[in-house]
Amino acid sequence: MKRLWLDLGDLGVFVRPAGPHDRWQDHGLGLLRTILRDSGIQTDLFSTRSIRNWKELAPRMAGYDTLVMNVRSYTYPFALQAARIFKKVNPKGLVLVGGMHATVAPDEMQAIPEFDRICQGPGEKIIVDLIKDPLAFPRVIQATGAKTMADWPMMDRTLWPNPHLDDFPWPLEPECGWGPGPVATIITSRVCPWQCVFCNESSYIPNMGRKSVDQVIDELNYLDDQFGPLGSVVIHDSMFFQQPTWLREWLDKYPRQAHKKWPYWAAARSDTVRQWPELFEALVRETNWNIISIGFESGSDRVLNILNKECTAEDNYFAIDLLNRIGDDIHARGYFPPKFWANIMLGIPGETHEDAFDTIRMLKRMKRVLPSISYYAPYPGSALGFQLIAEGKSRMTKENYHRFPNDEKVKGIDYKFYNQLLKGKFDREVNAKLPTFMREKTGVYEDSLIKA
Repeated sequence: MKRLWLDLGDLGVFVRPAGPHDRWQDHGLGLLRTILRDSGIQTDLFSTRSIRNWKELAPRMAGYDTLVMNVRSYTYPFALQAARIFKKVNPKGLVLVGGMHATVAPDEMQAIPEFDRICQGPGEKIIVDLIKDPLAFPRVIQATGAKTMADWPMMDRTLWPNPHLDDFPWPLEPECGWGPGPVATIITSRVCPWQCVFCNESSYIPNMGRKSVDQVIDELNYLDDQFGPLGSVVIHDSMFFQQPTWLREWLDKYPRQAHKKWPYWAAARSDTVRQWPELFEALVRETNWNIISIGFESGSDRVLNILNKECTAEDNYFAIDLLNRIGDDIHARGYFPPKFWANIMLGIPGETHEDAFDTIRMLKRMKRVLPSISYYAPYPGSALGFQLIAEGKSRMTKENYHRFPNDEKVKGIDYKFYNQLLKGKFDREVNAKLPTFMREKTGVYEDSLIKA
């Protein structure tokens, strides 16, 4: 059997200059290929990110019996095109797909005859048997994952695609503006336990046990020894700042046991920051947590309620003021102060102009910030996404799921207003409710609009 695992992503980002976040490696691919390798099962690897156009893919697929793909909603169009090309080149070959989209949009997957086996849920406990004998399984398979991430093997990053680029320190990853390279991306926890209506993550995988602090530090030290020296770390958890017992152990051990107190990017929520402010401040000051990613989403309580965010505008301002104070003190001591990676969402159904002004006012309150602004996108698997799809209001379809920042994703949204807002056209209205010292901060954020 000749098996090909196809890494999915935008064409050409491993060939020509591209945004750093388009180059992130797939941890699901890395984990599952590690499990397969440890079981003696060989898979070849190729990436759609290494071709400039679809014509280049067919020769890479010739002669394979099986195609395997991990499919997210925004990579679904790539998976569909790749499966059709594979079947033309290898008419008797089998296409095995899994991943988030297989779980949150099974009807879309089942409607594609080229997808021979569709695995829903986490694949770590089923991948070996499925790859060995896919015909022993029904077309749609419901998988059950491990109870804890501690049961996973350490991922072999040399099983990731190698871009063969001078600025890509494979098997580590390039810097993206959050900290010096080379970068080690890592996951310590899986699935955010909150139920925001714009997110589909909780419908994909049940919550599971977190990696131990020792496992995480040991892996970082190993990467530093084998492929380093590391420059910084990105903790890809959807929510790093949860479970205080684990965080206190991280606070105790990371500065002592890691080879270096590498600066890192990690995510929090404003309400948990407000709930455990002393713990948050200690982590920022003592573990070099220098880029704090928070999904503020909006500065309006109305909109936060629409999103079922379970945070308030007051929570957001508490977190902002706390990090402003911490940053001022660290800066006064002669060190680089921490910054927010502020996730902001605009174009939400039900949002008024005044709500959007409140969001820009909130953004202006942050003294040190890397704004990450996106227009709301109705993906399947999320409560609000399903509602808008059912009502015929989504402009996104299975043929064009994407993350392009400027596209109009929902019918009835005044995108002209939002484009003008990000260009600073409404600074007078925004500044009218701000103190004088905040009015001086630029209200031009059009370059901060990123993929949703």
